[in-house]
Formats: sequence, C-alpha cells, structure tokens
Amino acid sequence: MPYLLDTHTFLWFAQGSDQLSEKAKFCISNPDEDKFISIASFWEVAIKANLGKLQLTVSIQDLYKQADKDGFIILPITIYHIEQLAKLELHHRDPFDRLLVSQAVVDKLILLSKDAIFSKYPTKLLW
Repeated sequence: MPYLLDTHTFLWFAQGSDQLSEKAKFCISNPDEDKFISIASFWEVAIKANLGKLQLTVSIQDLYKQADKDGFIILPITIYHIEQLAKLELHHRDPFDRLLVSQAVVDKLILLSKDAIFSKYPTKLLW
C-alpha cells in the first residue's frame, strides 16, 4: 500500500523521534512500500520555521535531500488535488492538513498521521 506522511510524521522520522508509532515506523521502514511526502509539507515546515513555531536543526534543502536519499517520493500539488480540496467538509481548518487529505483521496494513499481528525475524511488513516 502506498503511504503519505503527515508533516509531523515525516519530521519525527527524520529526527529519529520515539513519538512515531510502531505501525508508522514499520510502514516507513519497509522498502517494499511506496512512501510519499507532499511538497506542501516542505512549504509548511518553511512557514512554521519562519514564524518561530518550529525549530529546525537542518535547512529545508537538506531535509529535502534527506527525504530523497531515504527513498521518499515527493508528491507535487496538482489541479486534481485542488479540486478535491474544494469538495472537503471543514472538519479541519488547517490548510496544509486539508491539502494532504485531498492528495491522499485523489492518489489513493494511506495517511500516516497521529491526527485523529483525519478519520472524518474519506481516506484511510494509519497510526
């Protein structure tokens, strides 16, 4: 099954955090699974770092290079994702999370996220 990592999931993986669930670790570590990171997650990290809401120990560029080295597929934002976004109910107001949900729905990806509110959307959630 292909997976889309929520931004916090990706950051926790990149930092080797013990906050990742065992299921998430297993899915991310499995070389037979396709794992995606939305370009929107890099956008979100850049904004939150700029606002002082997130402390980075590496640059955005280094984070991107590490994701590529670790075999993640960078998922671009397409018009189909935006169309799906316009159809989503407002269970969640965070624009980045809503975009991730849209991408997961359109591309039939399982979201790896601790954020339980994603379960209100028409996508699969794993944590």
